[in-house]
Amino acid sequence: MSTDKKSIFVLEDGTNLMFTFILVSSLFLLWGFCNGMIDVMDKHFQEELSLTKSQSAWVQFAHYLGYFLMSMPAGWLASKLGYKGGIIAGLLLVAVGGFWFIPATHINALVHEGQFSATTAFVAFLAGVCVIASGLTFLETIANPYTTVLGDPRFAATRINLAQSCNGVGWIFGPIVGGAYFYSKDAQGHSTGSQNLYIPYVGIAIGVIVIAAIFYFANVPDIKAEDDYHLDDTKPGVTPSIWSRPHFVLAVAAQFLYVAAQAGIFSFFINYMTSEVPAIPNSWNATITNLAGHAGPLHNWLLDWFEMKNGILTVTNKGASSLASLGSMCFLIGRFSGAGLLRKYAAHKMLGLYGLLNVVTCFLIFCKLGWISVACVFLSYFFMSIMFPTIFALGILALESAPKRRPRTSLWQSWVGRYCQN
Repeated sequence: MSTDKKSIFVLEDGTNLMFTFILVSSLFLLWGFCNGMIDVMDKHFQEELSLTKSQSAWVQFAHYLGYFLMSMPAGWLASKLGYKGGIIAGLLLVAVGGFWFIPATHINALVHEGQFSATTAFVAFLAGVCVIASGLTFLETIANPYTTVLGDPRFAATRINLAQSCNGVGWIFGPIVGGAYFYSKDAQGHSTGSQNLYIPYVGIAIGVIVIAAIFYFANVPDIKAEDDYHLDDTKPGVTPSIWSRPHFVLAVAAQFLYVAAQAGIFSFFINYMTSEVPAIPNSWNATITNLAGHAGPLHNWLLDWFEMKNGILTVTNKGASSLASLGSMCFLIGRFSGAGLLRKYAAHKMLGLYGLLNVVTCFLIFCKLGWISVACVFLSYFFMSIMFPTIFALGILALESAPKRRPRTSLWQSWVGRYCQN
């Protein structure tokens, strides 16, 4: 088979699955957007409900609790419903979680009237986060391994990195949209974040219903890869357990450590940018103000980036949310460039190199070297870009005979990784 670009999506029988790949990639965009909003939510609850950093991390706990609760059921249902049925079920569950934010916001409003405690309101919001994550579990259970079989097996790592690049696009816009609503203020400068928090989630709910309808009418074929490791073989003396494969077990361990590290960096990015960044020159504020004057509809958005505290110019929560999108852009650039490099260089070597460089950047951040450390935060986004999909692709290499059930253990380890961060 030729190694031109189109061959990435062509099966041995000549079937071109590019359209199917594009359709499935939209799911990566969806959960990237949802995860991007989650990452800027912690600081909102810290201020609105007077929570500590560790208490606000319950947002991440609730998110990955949804993965933990649904990882095994999602894998089982996906094997029963097929790719299309599992995807539609996941999308509808995301819609339920999105609409739940309407009553959650109402409960929060009753807190100010003394009818409910702040804890009750927080738990109501966490319930919505958990339900959405449960729906995303269905999508990840199917989409991640599905991309690895939509063409030539040689390019499995390339396909999953391309698909996860859409995840990066969603992660760019998620913090911007989330920050716009979570840290919104009225004309008097009072926070209206709690009242507006439901708006983006209702938008997500409506959007996923539309996507579910598209999937219902689309052609999403089931593909069974060759059973190289005899995972479906029931003959005596042949073990079907994937845990008997050291390569897979080590990949799960690597994913466990990676997800914990990524969660810590992404979740507390706003805290870092609003408290650890060196003193910002006043000239920056003048530059932003001048730029805002010529930015048209982006005028107010740019003016909200900085504020004066005790005579020192600092980054606002909304400004930090926008900077989180810049970090996600570095992540996306890393995904696209990494997908290209993975076509030329061995996946395990690229993974090792990026992992080593990320260790270096994290060490420099820890050393508190001023703007050098700030720059390293964004570099860490870049070097994290290929790690999850590449670890995943290497871990299930030659284990795709029943791809709909393979990622269940990987999802469980993702939850444990985020739990360790909490």
